[in-house]
Amino acid sequence: MLILGIETSCDDTAAAVVEDARHVRSNVIAAQDVHREFGGVVPELASRAHLDLIGPTVARALEDAAASFADLDGVAVTRAPGLMGSLLVGVSYAKALASALDKPLVGVNHIEAHLLAPLLEGAEFVYPMVGAVVSGGHSEIFLVEQPGRYAIVGTTRDDAIGEAFDKVAKLLGLGFPGGPVIDRLSSAGDAKRFLFPLGMRGSGDFDLSFSGLKTAVKRAVEKAAPEGPPYDDAFTADVCASFQAAAVGALLAKLEAAARAHGARSLALGGGVACNRALRAGLVRMGERLGVPTFHPSPRLCADNGAMIALVGSLRLMRGESDGPLLEPVANLDESGLLSA
Repeated sequence: MLILGIETSCDDTAAAVVEDARHVRSNVIAAQDVHREFGGVVPELASRAHLDLIGPTVARALEDAAASFADLDGVAVTRAPGLMGSLLVGVSYAKALASALDKPLVGVNHIEAHLLAPLLEGAEFVYPMVGAVVSGGHSEIFLVEQPGRYAIVGTTRDDAIGEAFDKVAKLLGLGFPGGPVIDRLSSAGDAKRFLFPLGMRGSGDFDLSFSGLKTAVKRAVEKAAPEGPPYDDAFTADVCASFQAAAVGALLAKLEAAARAHGARSLALGGGVACNRALRAGLVRMGERLGVPTFHPSPRLCADNGAMIALVGSLRLMRGESDGPLLEPVANLDESGLLSA
């Protein structure tokens, strides 16, 4: 089974071809650099860029896979959640393509795709699994009974962890996106110089909060260096290390609590922030403590990508599920139909 996956939920235009829900034949991601100067994603610019990029990106994915439209057995596309304008571009393109080819169309929730992305690299999940999807727009902890059966057991009360990384990077004058540069600079910093709070600690649930952490960082920086940016390298590295320790520490604490409460037999990470080295290392140590296997995708599969969309589309088709020409995008996770009891 050869499936084309299309992903346009935010600011990356992506397409991939996946064979038999396992083998990635191609995986093309066209990044939109237009947002960098604004310090964040501008929705209107994102949707316009998708219009320009989607055709060439799909063509490149087919070329890299040594495949043609006629070889495809189906088309999968991100339908939720995301920026509505961006989703509309991908869904409209996929609907037209599937109709022209007379192939089945599958709408995919890209949060589910992030959860299952390690399967593309040989992961063997043991259920129940507890996994976290963490990015600029999402911080959720899921209980996964099996592919297709999910429940959110923890979510952020305010900001996503990736957003917190971006805002702290902006405060320090480090540019956008903030996650990679904070991760890199943290390795040279003293994580104990600033003792930032762990959000929702002792709340008795598995929810997260990063707004207070952002405020604590801002106040600490303003007090220690009232002259403002640019800051010296050692100070910047210490702030990055201290912030990262608190953000990652809070997430890992909640993930472990959820894993213990739900008897998780495996653990997983997905989403852009899953590239963070401290988070990945912490997950491995957690698995060792709990005696369960841990999984996280390679960095290219942590980003929004078409391969994970094709994967979930393949699994849905194998279960006999598909969507027709009435498929519509959905912006919000809680309205996307991902969850099942």
